Amino acid sequence: MKKPTIKKLANGMKMLLVPMSDQRTATVLVLVETGSKYETKDKNGISHFLEHMCFKGTSNRPSQLIISRELDSMGAEYNAFTGHEYTGYYVKVAADHLPVALDLISDIYCNSLLKEEDIEQERGAIVGEINMYEDMPMRKVGDLFMYLVYGEQPAGWEIAGPKELVTTFSRTDFISYRTMHYVPVATTVIVAGKFAPKNVESMIKKQFASLEKGKKYSKLPVNDAQSKPAVLVKYKESDQTHLILGVRSFPLMHKYYPVLGVMAAVLGGGMSSRLFQKVRTEMGLGYYVRAANDSFTDHGMFAASAGVVNERALEAVSAILAELRQLKTELVPPVELRKAKDMMAGRLMLGLESSDEIAEFFGFQEILRKKLTTPEELVARMRKVTAKDIQDVARQIFVTEHLNLALIGPWRENKDFIKLLKF
Repeated sequence: MKKPTIKKLANGMKMLLVPMSDQRTATVLVLVETGSKYETKDKNGISHFLEHMCFKGTSNRPSQLIISRELDSMGAEYNAFTGHEYTGYYVKVAADHLPVALDLISDIYCNSLLKEEDIEQERGAIVGEINMYEDMPMRKVGDLFMYLVYGEQPAGWEIAGPKELVTTFSRTDFISYRTMHYVPVATTVIVAGKFAPKNVESMIKKQFASLEKGKKYSKLPVNDAQSKPAVLVKYKESDQTHLILGVRSFPLMHKYYPVLGVMAAVLGGGMSSRLFQKVRTEMGLGYYVRAANDSFTDHGMFAASAGVVNERALEAVSAILAELRQLKTELVPPVELRKAKDMMAGRLMLGLESSDEIAEFFGFQEILRKKLTTPEELVARMRKVTAKDIQDVARQIFVTEHLNLALIGPWRENKDFIKLLKF
């Protein structure tokens, strides 16, 4: 696959075009460099709330119903999302509808009304979303883990924010935050799928030209220091304990980033992985267990997560630690290493079959890394990872003082768990 074409508009905004002649669809994705890590403590959750507001009405389409009717009449798939370091808006349509999709998403991004009555109305939906996450411990434990590792700094805050703050944001707050962050130099418009590049380029230049230049405010640096293992327990009556056990790793652009991906595949990628075979198949401790590396622009975390039988949660933690420890002491056998790499390559290609997946693949690279890599180049880089590379990285990151364990379940004390956290 060829690398996309990237061009910069006069106002500083970038457009990234990925024409795909074999597609019947086209996706427009707008990404902006802002999210919960760009917030202040008293405005935690405003990135996510603002994302909701952009679909509520614009100067050209003054209500949510008008916007949704237009999108639904095209059979479009559409949504928005907020992360720690980015916010995104996308519309996927049959290729013939791309001009309308581009016009609509530029209108949403550039001309949102942010009406007082819409803000008041959406507060209830945001609080409902936060409450929903509270009832999903498999998801909520991830927020708990981030807070355990990063504490009272933006990297440790929840993306949706606390309910008591969400109910206080005013229209002035939204306008101020938008002015600080939704600026051309922090915005990238990605179009992937079937389209004529020159026509689309012309449309983007016209439709996003009104986005005024402005200073982009940066995020605070992450304090990534830790001197001893830590455990955070949240009591919840449940039939299963959900846990995440992890350590600090490396940022996206670090030389060890590809190694972390292969290591995660060996440990928890698929039903033949070490953790699945040990924790689920052999010990029968629970239904799901996996491992993943999650890297950001300036920090990273490598963690295993699982849902296990309450009475055997301590066993599960010990079993996971044993698998991490083994990576430090023994080289991954060639057959197992090749299997992990083949699985990663196959899943990457399967995940890039449609225009929206391609748009996200290249869009996230541009917004976070500022450097584009094709799927083939990623696979080639991953193929170069050796068993010795994995062992070297394991010895660096799997250290007692950097261990962190977050749990949600019928537990009120952490003392039994903290005793286990050592290599």
